[in-house]
Amino acid sequence: MTNSLRPHGYQRAPLPPVQEAAPPSPTSRDNEAGQHKAAPPAPSVPAGQKPKQRDAFFDNAKYLAIVLVAMAHSWEPLTDHSRTAEALYMTVYTFHMPAFIVISGYFSRSFDMRPDRLKRLITGIAVPYVIFEVAYTFFKRWADDDPTYDFSLLDPWYLTWFLIALFVWRLSTPIWKLVRWPVPLSLAVATLASVSPDIGDDLDLQRVLQFLPFFVMGLCMKPEHFQMVRRREVRWLSLPIGLCALAFAYWAAPRMNSAWFYHRDSVQELGAPPWTGPVMTLALFGCSVVLVSCFFAWVPRRHMWFTALGAGTLYGYLLHGFLAKGSRFWGWFDDYAWLHKPLGEITVTIIAASVITVLCTPPVQRAFRFAMEPKMAWAFKKDPAEQARSRTTTAA
Repeated sequence: MTNSLRPHGYQRAPLPPVQEAAPPSPTSRDNEAGQHKAAPPAPSVPAGQKPKQRDAFFDNAKYLAIVLVAMAHSWEPLTDHSRTAEALYMTVYTFHMPAFIVISGYFSRSFDMRPDRLKRLITGIAVPYVIFEVAYTFFKRWADDDPTYDFSLLDPWYLTWFLIALFVWRLSTPIWKLVRWPVPLSLAVATLASVSPDIGDDLDLQRVLQFLPFFVMGLCMKPEHFQMVRRREVRWLSLPIGLCALAFAYWAAPRMNSAWFYHRDSVQELGAPPWTGPVMTLALFGCSVVLVSCFFAWVPRRHMWFTALGAGTLYGYLLHGFLAKGSRFWGWFDDYAWLHKPLGEITVTIIAASVITVLCTPPVQRAFRFAMEPKMAWAFKKDPAEQARSRTTTAA
């Protein structure tokens, strides 16, 4: 989980002049799934000119956010017996996925229906969605001893909802770039979804629609917006805000249903009256925006030891789900009572952060690139304009 807008449109006639293609980046498909460079590369780079470097700030933000995702998943089994764990869990859930989604929206600003971008959307998001849905299905059948669990592309399981959501959000990008008030309109859509129980579970549309405002907000953001939240005064102001959020979560832990933060159910399914839909949608959106800003304020701007891991966050996100769910299926938190004590909670947190860090490393990326970044040139028609350029180059 970047920067100036690319030219829009895909012209086939007349043919553009022959230019030397930019060297391919090993993480090019990562960019389409929320990964990035400091600025979107131009269609071509003059000979001898190096590709633009990745922005360390966004790589750092993605890595730190995925660590929080893993830690929150490790806290979930502890929340029934620990009010502190529940407070931390609710606080982190308020902003960790919204931060990811904002960044994904920010780097989707240049998306249009150009064939090369649609191809990357398919190979970088749609195909991994299918692969991991199949993998998770077989894993659940084996680990949870549930041989009757059926495979369904319409029912994302656990973490794969984010892939299908990103696929839908990115396809809708031209619409949000066209309308006059995109963020208010997306909030209206999210509010209507929150009071519409008939939406059902297909493609996890409740989450797709209720998280939509964060993606649209990312589409509307500019580099100067990130500069604003990284000012010194914002950084220091974020400390008391974060402490107040944690204190409020500690108070609300026994009084509030944490399912509100998942955005996967309507208010009727949560047993709340319909009028709470608009109230909670706007309240949670506001809280999330504030805490996302506080999070960005403390993300390092310089290159850190973990900066390079920001390119592999989608790997870590999808792969750690096997361990996170397996720990529940195999009863680890039930068999070892000491995990529910303070030392055990700290140990679980450290293990979660360590595991997700390993899963973001380049060796793991190389091992699973076949699933996350498949090369599927055989599946697409060749572009006539590109073929014509190749013939012109050969003739010259």
